[in-house]
Amino acid sequence: MKIELETIDQLAWEKMSGLIPCTVQHALTGEVLMQGYMNAEAIKESLTTGKTTFYSRSKERLWTKGESSKNYLHLKGMYSDCDDDALLVHALPDGATCHLGNRSCFDAAPKPLLHELDTLIAGRKGADASESYTASLFAKGIKRAAQKVGEEGVEVALAAATEDKHELVNESADLLYHLLVVLQASELSLEDVLEVLAKRRG
Repeated sequence: MKIELETIDQLAWEKMSGLIPCTVQHALTGEVLMQGYMNAEAIKESLTTGKTTFYSRSKERLWTKGESSKNYLHLKGMYSDCDDDALLVHALPDGATCHLGNRSCFDAAPKPLLHELDTLIAGRKGADASESYTASLFAKGIKRAAQKVGEEGVEVALAAATEDKHELVNESADLLYHLLVVLQASELSLEDVLEVLAKRRG
């Protein structure tokens, strides 16, 4: 169920002794950012302010993520599971979520594949062009990378037109990769594109 002010009372509060575990997921990439606990007041605060707020068991009070660091988690949606005893929050982070300075508190876990690829490509800027194909594309400039997007786009279209499924998935992978290179060369990222798609969906 989607959590709104009028549905807070429907959660399994008695079963959970007044505290419900909450997992925070990046609203665009799907990456798991952190886990905390919420009571009814924390949910109300989150929904009212738009900044994800938890109940801190150590501080024994409400705690808004980012209240010290300013790395807020801007609430985009909150949902309960099928038993109404766990919460999933979709949020957009201002910066690092983890107090150690990492993007996620689960930094050792694999990132969503496209996000991981986007990060890897970004890290190739300025690398030795003789040792990295990606670095060589950056070295040749945006026009060469854009040309590759055009070439791969044509190959995707041809594979689709000839109903060659094997080639279609392979050429699609090449197209996605080169598109991410062009975005990074333009000082943009996958998240910028996902933001546009999210706005169109909404």
